[in-house]
Amino acid sequence: MLGASAVGKTSLVKRFVEGIFSERYLTTVGVKIDKKSVRVGERSLDLVLWDLNGEDRFQKLSMSYVRGAAGYLLVVDGTRRETLDTAMVLHHKVRAVLGETPFVMVFNKADLEEEWVFSDEDLRMQAARGWTVLKTSAKTGTGVDEVFMQLSARLLELE
Repeated sequence: MLGASAVGKTSLVKRFVEGIFSERYLTTVGVKIDKKSVRVGERSLDLVLWDLNGEDRFQKLSMSYVRGAAGYLLVVDGTRRETLDTAMVLHHKVRAVLGETPFVMVFNKADLEEEWVFSDEDLRMQAARGWTVLKTSAKTGTGVDEVFMQLSARLLELE
């Protein structure tokens, strides 16, 4: 899970793994690790989810956390344009460490779409790069399972 601070990385993991959402915001310090098994078609996959601290002007992400990752979710807050800039910087840093690695770009907080600063065209522009780009809401659960299943399917394609 990569992205700026407060984009909803922890909330997405909690929604996916535990099926819950909390309005209480707690900043992730370092890394929190969760695990969930999924089925993709006839195959099963054990996901080990590293929920990394967000990057902002006070805190930088340690690239040592991403070494060995099979894939990642690049999370953007749909209500804050600067989080896309942070996501792009992180994406380039991760590519430098991991090379070509499966990822899904996630525009979170779809439940606040009236406050969004991104249009559907903005999302299409990201997808035009050949990237999988999806909208989610950790609060309502919209798109959350789909994001993790899309990444899981991409990981299994590599085997």
